[in-house]
Formats: sequence, C-alpha cells, structure tokens
Amino acid sequence: MGRYSREPDNPTKSCKARGSNLRVHFKNTREAANTIKRMPLRRAIAFLKNVIQKKECVPFRRFNGGVGRCAQAKQWGTTQGRWPKKSAEFLLQLLKNAESNADLKGLDVDHLVIDHIQVNRAPYMRRRTYRAHGRINPYMSTPCHLEVILSEKEDVVSKVKDDEPSKKKVSKKKLARQKMSQKE
Repeated sequence: MGRYSREPDNPTKSCKARGSNLRVHFKNTREAANTIKRMPLRRAIAFLKNVIQKKECVPFRRFNGGVGRCAQAKQWGTTQGRWPKKSAEFLLQLLKNAESNADLKGLDVDHLVIDHIQVNRAPYMRRRTYRAHGRINPYMSTPCHLEVILSEKEDVVSKVKDDEPSKKKVSKKKLARQKMSQKE
C-alpha cells in the first residue's frame, strides 16, 4: 500500500482507493476528476454514467487547446467540453472500489462525499511508429495515477432565519432625493 498525497481529516469517517499506472489519458482524466471533486458519491456516479451516455459533458478548463465547444458546458460556466468515455469508466471503477471499502468499514454510503481526488502523470509507455524513408518515431501513451478519499458528511443544517426581514439597501441618489422632499 502506497502513501496518499494527503490523509483524511477524520480517518474513521473516510475511506480511500487508488490506482497506479492506469492506461488512460492523463489530461482527460484530470479534467473529469476535477469536475467530480467535492460531489456527493451518488451524484458523481450518476454524472460519470451520463458522460458515458453523452447526456452531460466534462468541462475542459486547463487542457483545453483544440477542444470543441458544446452547449452542455454552459451548466459549468464554460464553453469547451468533451465526453471522455474511457476516463469516466476508470473513475467509475475507482469510485466503486472506494464505495466497497466504505461499506466494509461500516460507513453510510449515502452520505459519502468526494473529499479528495488527485490525478498524477505516470511514466510514459513507449511504442514506435514507422515513418517514410525508413525512419522511426516514438508513439507514446500518457498513463496516470489516481487516488480518491471519500468522507462521510452529516446533513448540512440550514441557518435559522431572523424574524425581521433584512432592510433593503437604498442608494445615495435616492437618499438625497428623500432629504430634498423632506425639506420642501
């Protein structure tokens, strides 16, 4: 068992899962993982299944050179998005593994939230491609390491509203007009 980049705040209320040297594109996986960060587990699983079915897109924010625009990206406040199927499948597998670990630990699966998810570059895997005039060029793949920590969160208690309604702000212009009308 390797080290995680960060330990959970409350180890008894959280569970971990990781994958090393996964043969899936680093950049696509990073964007997909960044999207599901801090999501409840059930919502993240539903989102990744929707990505596979092209019902929701993964917004591309950092590695977005040459990425086309799609209407589904508007819900994330951006214009560029894709549906990285293989990355979504790998992330689903990892979340399923983390969910099993949580179940084994006796945590409430319905209250789990993705507390930490990280994607790192793994060493390139090397192949070769044959070019014109007898030359050979590299044909590299960019695998990645994945790690996730799920934490059990209690239901968020809403703030009690005050009985008195909050006073509406009045602009300086309106205040000046009111003063003028009072003088008359």
